[in-house]
Amino acid sequence: MADAIGGGCIKNMGKRSGVAQILQAMAVVALVVLGSSVAHAQGCIIAHSTGGVGGPANQGGYLQAHHWQLDINYRHQFSFRHFVGDIEQEYRLQEGTEVENRINLENFVLTYQISPRWSADINVPLLTASRHKHDGYYTMHTAGVGDVSISVQRWMWDPQNNPSHNVQLGLGIQFPTGRDNIQNRVIVAPGLPPQEVIPDYSVQPGTGGYGIPFQWIAFQDLGSSRAQIYFNGSYLITPQEMNGVVPDHFGYAPPPNPAYTPYFSISDEYLMEAGVAYSFASVKGLSATFGPRDEGVPAHDLIGGDLGFRRPGFALSLEPGLQYYRWDDIFTVTVGRAIYRDRTRSVPDIHLGTHGDAAFADWVWLASFTHRF
Repeated sequence: MADAIGGGCIKNMGKRSGVAQILQAMAVVALVVLGSSVAHAQGCIIAHSTGGVGGPANQGGYLQAHHWQLDINYRHQFSFRHFVGDIEQEYRLQEGTEVENRINLENFVLTYQISPRWSADINVPLLTASRHKHDGYYTMHTAGVGDVSISVQRWMWDPQNNPSHNVQLGLGIQFPTGRDNIQNRVIVAPGLPPQEVIPDYSVQPGTGGYGIPFQWIAFQDLGSSRAQIYFNGSYLITPQEMNGVVPDHFGYAPPPNPAYTPYFSISDEYLMEAGVAYSFASVKGLSATFGPRDEGVPAHDLIGGDLGFRRPGFALSLEPGLQYYRWDDIFTVTVGRAIYRDRTRSVPDIHLGTHGDAAFADWVWLASFTHRF
């Protein structure tokens, strides 16, 4: 969602009408995503999205035709609190058996504005991560380029006539360029020889399959051009079911019916952010943002099968942030604080009568730098 990060104060000289249209479009997008996914619950373990806040009328304005934009987005999170459903397994911390994931994700996005309404971009992610069981003997590390995607986007209304409200929809293809089977050579216990271990899929750079990313930006100015509401998000459709990698992390063994979980699942992912952005009159180019952030993994994919090992669930956070626009550069910093986490049942869980757990983070730290040229 690189285009969602940044934008700037276009003087509101356009129409103030269209509020009903923007709200209707936002509702349609919400119904498409929520109606098909949230009913099955969504998870939080895979962290492949950085997201963005605000709309182009908040900072910097619309990207002009035949101009370029480079976004460098950063995400950090430390997951360690285990949940089954929405109940935290506090004993894991007390016993020191919690699994700890550290994720550092950078997204490099280059956008070209083809015309006032159409743009195209390429997104190259870079992941470095580690996974460690608190009472374990070793730590697993991964690093590498993730799954590269290319997308095209279109503003639904002419930006020149709609500076105060608009909706942008984007669609693309994600390629399995990232490795999904990085191995670590580790000593699993004192006295044993080194052996090759495949780290968990939550810290692998790639998913192992193709994807169809769908994304949107929606915004509406409120009263004056200093205040704005926004609703941005993305949904990754993954038609393929499993990636052929057998989960063997920390001695994990498939349950009695291996037909359901012999391999890691290639699962859909989603992210939604909404809120209010306000531009300060006293500091030109400075805006504050605040709103909820909801991201996760569904138990059921929109397309393709639902088998394979996955941890579905979702995390709802409150996300305050700051944006600063100066000349052709935009700086954004946001912090998401989790207020609700739910590890829902996967399809194998449902078939086998089980309910696995998952580790969630308290905080999601996000920063971005945008340059236009």
